[in-house]
Amino acid sequence: MPKDFREFVMRGNVLDLAVAFIMGAAFGQIISSLVNDILMPPIGLLLGRIDFSNLFVSLSGEHYNSLAQAKVAGAPTINYGVFINGVINFLIVAFVLFLLVRQVARMRRKQEAPAAAPAPTTKECQYCFTSIPIKARRCPNCTSELAAAK
Repeated sequence: MPKDFREFVMRGNVLDLAVAFIMGAAFGQIISSLVNDILMPPIGLLLGRIDFSNLFVSLSGEHYNSLAQAKVAGAPTINYGVFINGVINFLIVAFVLFLLVRQVARMRRKQEAPAAAPAPTTKECQYCFTSIPIKARRCPNCTSELAAAK
């Protein structure tokens, strides 16, 4: 059993999946930083100095100046600003993956482009409809004279 497991893990597909997973996690962190640290501050500034990560509704009925204060107090909250950041993260990742998949599909289509069809080597007799060599002037089956090969 350990030998079978080792062979399974050492297959190319499993290793590729592990590398892809690690790269995806790192990419996710980069996108989170892009959204939280670069995109959302200017958007919040344009919308009247709103900090999206600090938008919440306290379910306890008490007022808190920040999400951090509400969490320290142990108040239940609905953190819709964090949710908005998460949605923007998702949309950016989905768009980048869309571009990546589209580019890979485009490259595959170029690789799989069919070559020019080979020149035909046979033709059909117009009288008996059998397949004969393209240069034939007379059908070997029905002995009909054919039009000259072009």
